[in-house]
Amino acid sequence: MKTLPVAVQVYSVREDAEKDFAGTMKKIKEIGYDGVELAGMYGLSPAQIKAAIQEAGLEAVSAHVPFQELVADMEGVVSQYQEIGVKYIAIPYLMEEDRPGGEKFGRNVELFEEIAKVCKAHGIQTLYHNHDFEFMKMPDGRYALDYIYDTIPGDLLQTEIDTCWVNVAGENPAEYIKKYTGRSPVVHLKDFYKEGKPGNMYQLIGTQVEEQESHGVFEFRPVGSGMQDFPSILEASVEAGAHWVVVEQDQSIGRSPMEAITMSREYLKGLGW
Repeated sequence: MKTLPVAVQVYSVREDAEKDFAGTMKKIKEIGYDGVELAGMYGLSPAQIKAAIQEAGLEAVSAHVPFQELVADMEGVVSQYQEIGVKYIAIPYLMEEDRPGGEKFGRNVELFEEIAKVCKAHGIQTLYHNHDFEFMKMPDGRYALDYIYDTIPGDLLQTEIDTCWVNVAGENPAEYIKKYTGRSPVVHLKDFYKEGKPGNMYQLIGTQVEEQESHGVFEFRPVGSGMQDFPSILEASVEAGAHWVVVEQDQSIGRSPMEAITMSREYLKGLGW
């Protein structure tokens, strides 16, 4: 089977990147990754970020840029990432008040399109990175995630399917990638273990939420160490015309984040990737 280049989301090793960005890029390359997806600039300039990535022999594939940051200064923020040289900017996460079901959501979808037009003018493709909350049903029965993609033309907004959250939402990740064949340039590989109905999923990714009653366990795991069927996900990614797969692990338990992304890369190498 054809394989694709493998990047890692820098959020996975954010504390390492905060302390020594350039050194972290070199370690990522040594582990065997081909590129990185950014999540912040750690106080560095676009030129410094670009230089560190290039010196490590990596490609700056994409960047997760907070929705509020983009809305506040679309031209300024997108110009910074254009300087770094990313091909894609992903809208990574919506705070609770911005999500489907809230009164802001309709306007937010219009803002996604505005952001996408600015990105396109700078030669960057906009992606939307899902969690599970986009799998709530709209009044017409569509998932909110599909509503976003149905509303905004495919040349402006493409998908960054997060396979963990698709699975958590009760859908088949491989089938969901295939559903957006030709519109899935970057696929997130994320593994997890889930039992029961845990209430801690968003605390784990650093979001402050009210204490929920928890009836189970949820933890992020290195790729190949959890509940995901990665052979089918990888096959679907190739079939859908993806250009990159990106390893992401929001939190590491029992090992360092660098060890976790190493385990993920070794697992993929074992599959011939």
